[in-house]
Amino acid sequence: MAKLRSWTQIWRSIVGMCILNFVLNFKIVTSADDTGSNSIVSEGDCKNTNYQIFLPPPYQNISSTICKPVWHSYELRYTKTGDTTTIILSAPYTVGWVGIGFSRDGMMAGSSAMVGWVNKHGHAKVKQFYLRGRRQSEVIVDKGELPLNNVPAAVATNGAEIYVAFQLQATTPFGKQPILLAFSTKRPLNHHLSKHEDKTAVIFDFSSGSTGPVSNWLIQIRKSHGIVGVLGWGLILPVGAIIARYFRHKDPLWFYLHSVIQFVGFAFGLATVLLGLQLYRSVHVHIPAHRGIGIFVLVLSILQILAFFLRPDKDSKFRNIWNLYHSWFGRMALFFAALNIVLGMRAAGAGNGWKISYGFLVSIILVAVIVLEVMAYLKRSQKRSLPHTFQMDPVGEANFPTNLAKGTCPFPLFHTTSSVY
Repeated sequence: MAKLRSWTQIWRSIVGMCILNFVLNFKIVTSADDTGSNSIVSEGDCKNTNYQIFLPPPYQNISSTICKPVWHSYELRYTKTGDTTTIILSAPYTVGWVGIGFSRDGMMAGSSAMVGWVNKHGHAKVKQFYLRGRRQSEVIVDKGELPLNNVPAAVATNGAEIYVAFQLQATTPFGKQPILLAFSTKRPLNHHLSKHEDKTAVIFDFSSGSTGPVSNWLIQIRKSHGIVGVLGWGLILPVGAIIARYFRHKDPLWFYLHSVIQFVGFAFGLATVLLGLQLYRSVHVHIPAHRGIGIFVLVLSILQILAFFLRPDKDSKFRNIWNLYHSWFGRMALFFAALNIVLGMRAAGAGNGWKISYGFLVSIILVAVIVLEVMAYLKRSQKRSLPHTFQMDPVGEANFPTNLAKGTCPFPLFHTTSSVY
């Protein structure tokens, strides 16, 4: 019995020690969790900066934020409270301006941005800008589509960094959002932004705090819109026009080649317009000149297709009018198509690869046209300078003698008598 009692006491001691150890560990873990939940900022890979010291209220009263590095030394902090999303962007700063834009497709045109700077008098400024286009005149101050609430945006500097803080009010939670980041070392003059010195676009996921490159189906459609447009209006249709002008001596081969090539080019042009309309419906990018010229060129192309089916016969009195209409409408379509390709590249911020490639293509076509035009001119000049070695009177205008006696010949050389034979 004594041995059994001793084993019972040992067992109780072991169980008690385990329970005590569990309770102590639970208290330690709970204390650590409480300490973590009360921390000011969940910094992650960001710098541990107490921005509450220099930012005005209500931004200094935010209990916690999520922070993620987004570009170089740029850091994006945000927090959600109901329908309100508070965003704080920090970036290196000495002079100039720093901006963060919200885009539908990662493009500058059509986006809205918050831009902060410190003027030459040391006063911090922050404004919303609507980026209607790429030109300076198309960057409009105090306009934009950001759902700002009534809390004023704020800008502050801390050492060699600037902080741009603002709040967005939206009933729909922010998810994956294309973000534009840019800066310039020149201060805005009368609220006119100078051209950025560097920029980037990323996809920021406000639901998870992750970032990634801008790569979605809208970007693919935009790229396809450009490629198909350059191939159709910049290559195929000009080649078809060259065949019709300089290879008519290869009849009827030139006609069949011209017809087939122009139909293929028209299909490419139609696909370009359809892709452009899909982009417009999806992102509502405001590029009226590019859109209007594209529709105008499509109308000219449709008229050219109709001209093919309404072509009069060669001996028709309307054939000359049709020839003038067909040739000049075609030239107008090619000219405005080339102009629209340039406008599209400018609006999309195309890189040097696009510009060099299209410039090379246009140069090749222009050189080919010049060479063929010179050859055609020389050939026409050569035909006009040929000597008239043999002149015949037109039929019905020969002056034959009428006073000859019957049975005589007007040409003595060929005159014969019966004595010869």
